Amino acid sequence: MTEPLFLGDLDAPQVGQRVALGGDEGRHAAAVRRIRVGEIVRIGDGAGTAVRGPVVESARGVLVIEVAEVLREQLSPVRYVAVQALPKGDRAEAAVEMLTELGIDEIVPWQAERSVVKWAPERVERGLSRWRITAREAAKQCRRLRVPTIAAPMTTAELALRIEQTALTAVLHETATLPLAGLSIPSQGEIMFIVGPEGGLSEDEVAAFAAAGGHVVLIAESVLRTSTAGVVALAQLQALGVRDAR
Repeated sequence: MTEPLFLGDLDAPQVGQRVALGGDEGRHAAAVRRIRVGEIVRIGDGAGTAVRGPVVESARGVLVIEVAEVLREQLSPVRYVAVQALPKGDRAEAAVEMLTELGIDEIVPWQAERSVVKWAPERVERGLSRWRITAREAAKQCRRLRVPTIAAPMTTAELALRIEQTALTAVLHETATLPLAGLSIPSQGEIMFIVGPEGGLSEDEVAAFAAAGGHVVLIAESVLRTSTAGVVALAQLQALGVRDAR
C-alpha cells in the first residue's frame, strides 16, 4: 500500500523527533482517513521537504509520527510554467489537477481575449483559492513533495514581458506548422507554454507572443480541449528534454 502524504508545517525536522499534524489536515488524517498507530505516513511542507515514519498517536484530530527518515526533493534545473487561459466549468480544476500530477512547477491563470469565463476583481481571490486547493490536493494524491505555485493572473501584455525572460516559450496553436518536437529544449531555465481558451487564441495574441520571442507550435493533429492541451504539451516537453539531454 502506498504511504499517504499529508501537508503541514515542518521546522528543521530531524530523525528521532516527533512531528504533530493538527488542524484540518490532522482531523482529516485521524478522523476521515482513520490512520492508526503503527501505520507509516509522510508529512510534507509542500516546498520539497517531508518526514516519514510510524504513527505514534492518532486521536482528537491530531496525528503524531516519529521521524524515521527526512526526505528532500532536489530542485530541477528546468522549471516548467503553464499559462492556462480561463476555461469553462470544472475544466479549470481538471487542468490544474492533471498538470500537478505531471510535475508542473507553476500555473498562471490568463483571461484571454476569447475566454468565456471572466474573473471580475472581486472574483480573483475566490478563483485563485479554488485552483490552489486543487493543486494542493493533487500533490498529496500523487505524493509530490512540492505543491506547484498558482500565480496571480497575468494580462497578455504582462505575459509578453515574461516571455522575454524565459529560456523557451511555446505558444500552442492548432494552425501552427512547426511541431513542438522541432524545438531544441533547454537543459536549464524556465520553460513556459501558453494554452488558449476554448475559442482559441486571437491573431493579436499570437502576434504579441511571437514578437516577444514565443514559438508558435503544434502539439497534435486534432484540436484539443483547453484542459487537455497543457497536459499534452508538458508531457511532450519533458520527453523532448530527455531526448535533447542525450
